Amino acid sequence: MSPVSRGISFHESLIYSLHRLADAAVIFLVVRLALTQTEETGVSSFLTISAATILVYHFVAELSGLYRSWRGTRLLREIGCVFLTWCYTVPVLLGVGLFTQHNAVYSYESKLIWIVVTPLAMSLARVALRKTQQRLRARGFNIRRYAICGVNDLGVQLARNVERAPEMGMRLAGFYDDRPTDRTVELPQEVGKHVGGLDELVYRARRGDFDIVYITFPMRAEERIRNVLAKLGDTTASVYIVPDFFVFELLHARWTNVNGLPAVSVFENPLYGVDGLAKRTADLVVGLLILAAVALPMLVISALVKLSSRGPVFFRQRRYGLDGREIQVWKFRSMTCCDDGGQVRQATRNDNRVTKIGGLLRKTSLDELPQLFNVLEGSMSLVGPRPHASAHNEQYRSLIDGYMLRHKVKPGITGLAQVNGYRGETETLDKMERRVACDHQYIREWSLWMDMKILVKTLKVVLVQRNAY
Repeated sequence: MSPVSRGISFHESLIYSLHRLADAAVIFLVVRLALTQTEETGVSSFLTISAATILVYHFVAELSGLYRSWRGTRLLREIGCVFLTWCYTVPVLLGVGLFTQHNAVYSYESKLIWIVVTPLAMSLARVALRKTQQRLRARGFNIRRYAICGVNDLGVQLARNVERAPEMGMRLAGFYDDRPTDRTVELPQEVGKHVGGLDELVYRARRGDFDIVYITFPMRAEERIRNVLAKLGDTTASVYIVPDFFVFELLHARWTNVNGLPAVSVFENPLYGVDGLAKRTADLVVGLLILAAVALPMLVISALVKLSSRGPVFFRQRRYGLDGREIQVWKFRSMTCCDDGGQVRQATRNDNRVTKIGGLLRKTSLDELPQLFNVLEGSMSLVGPRPHASAHNEQYRSLIDGYMLRHKVKPGITGLAQVNGYRGETETLDKMERRVACDHQYIREWSLWMDMKILVKTLKVVLVQRNAY
């Protein structure tokens, strides 16, 4: 390892240590502040609470991945991880306090300060640390110079990504490629320059002109990649291969390990680990709140459905859930028939199967309210791709590429497609393709904040749109 690389590794390790020390210091200070609101607390109480909080928080942080490299990641995502980690720490500590009967010793004000101020202070500490890093890097401290091997679209995209993240402290030394100009892309002036060929790259790497080399050749160019790696093996530069995975339809791709063999997921459920637990918790909490708010209207709707036409109040239809497993989706009956066979006809404008009360229910999406029971039992989520009838799935899976990938997450009562105008009847293949594209986008970009925005937008869609029959 070169002196530069050792310096970089030391610096990164120092940053991780500073994060841990800063969080521990914040916890000590906030606990001390909180205990001022409780009478007759001694040093032993202060040390016990502080140590327990630090221990549990650091344990949860290891699960949430808080103490990892956030270099090049948006600050809001890092702060979100801080709050998420704290949200799982607090119930554990309060539960232990309740079991040991220590909660009653401390005042309500003390517990409120401890719960609210701690994550805010830890977030401020991380903001301050990031600002300090940026200022130091602006003055040339811990700057990494990198070269891109491959004058192609992927190389240009890589350079732009780095340019948009100045906090990474990386500067481009140039592009290198032996291929003639008719086999390379034209580099935008603001991105960088084509400095030379591969021999020039190796010469400059040996001279220490840059610390990192990113190889962006396409994966099919295996022989060329091997040749470059063999030459760079005689240098001290850190070398990375940036695979051109954008040629695939990636759904929340991530690196994994198969008993020591690295692999990258192409089609993956993004809701694993802490993210999955966070979404399930949000579904339960928000779902129960919504159910409590609409319980009385649901009783009224049940009576109206029963009195307006013959048949059951509820209709359960077979649909595909997570990983394509069949589930039974609850709805208020809005038609005179209950189609659930091999052929299911979508509702259309002026459909004579829709009852009088059913038309109002479908137009306002009130017929979907019973799916709150699906959410609470775990077969659905509040937000996700809308579940289609099983017959429609079998029809469209052979017509639309990647159609079944929408089942990599739980179906939802509402979704990104619905708030983007693709709610209701999909009488053309093009409309269904655009709905599926929205579902794929949701899976790729999922976050709890995205779910909350979709739920809020759904209210406006229900009140304004007119394409549900």
